[in-house]
Amino acid sequence: MQPRNMSMSGVVDLAAVKAAGEAKQKAEQARAEAARTGAAPAGATRLVFDVDEAGFQEDVLQRSTEVPVVIDFWAEWCEPCKQLGPLLENLAAEYAGKFVLAKIDVDANQMLFQQFGVQGIPAVFAVVAGQPIPLFQGAVPEGQLRQVLDQLVQVAEQQFGIVGAPVDPAATEQAEAAAPPPVGPYDAALTAAADALDAGDLDGAIRAYRNVLADDPTNPEAKLGLAQADLLQRVQGLNPQTVRQEAADRPADVQAQITAADLDLVGGHVEDAFGRLVDAVQRTAGDDREAARVRLLELFEVIGADDPRVTKARTALARVLF
Repeated sequence: MQPRNMSMSGVVDLAAVKAAGEAKQKAEQARAEAARTGAAPAGATRLVFDVDEAGFQEDVLQRSTEVPVVIDFWAEWCEPCKQLGPLLENLAAEYAGKFVLAKIDVDANQMLFQQFGVQGIPAVFAVVAGQPIPLFQGAVPEGQLRQVLDQLVQVAEQQFGIVGAPVDPAATEQAEAAAPPPVGPYDAALTAAADALDAGDLDGAIRAYRNVLADDPTNPEAKLGLAQADLLQRVQGLNPQTVRQEAADRPADVQAQITAADLDLVGGHVEDAFGRLVDAVQRTAGDDREAARVRLLELFEVIGADDPRVTKARTALARVLF
């Protein structure tokens, strides 16, 4: 994919004089409050972080009143993303708090992907004082990237009075190293959940895995176990012959295809399950398309991101989505 620059000439239009004045005042108030309470400014910690739909308001919009937030829309299957992402991360450390980098996985956050009107990835936006600013699409040379970031920092300061906060990367690493370990361990809870799953107590397994995820939302074993238990619960009591016949008779019925894909996966027909849902995404639109896409991502969780069949299906999904 060739880089397609998104001009920043519209920044002033996006931030009309009144909006800029209000945003500047809001940023000044936020900094004053942080100084009064002794709290660290938003930009003073975590120069690079992952963002999802649930955390977007706090991690991006609120933070953008104190520091420019650069957003990197990426996906695991996207090769140019693997070139651009590390470069952005290195520059975030080098700029030391003049901007922070929010990374958004488009596969897991389609709503944000659509709201920003992203046409392809990698795509890079910025948010300053709540104002979205398109920067560029595609992998770009380091020199060009530095020019864009310098201009962003300048616009944030001149139009909004937002200058970020100086950060010592070494001090940040020390603070992270000194942070308390995550809640846990969960060995006993995960063992109990796995035992319940093996015994066919799907409700018990689901409750146990959700309890772990409530404390540790990224726990990989709990995420995998929950995905498996949810899948087994969905297919429980289904008549495979009936389900497959309905899917064959009604190819446009997305729910019929989703149910058949669940059975395909349980039966070990992984590529058939993925292919069925990719086809459903390609043929449909609106809520039906979203339902097929979400179920496909759920089945990816069951198999695991490192499986080559998942990688292949992600690439196929990208072709029909973008």
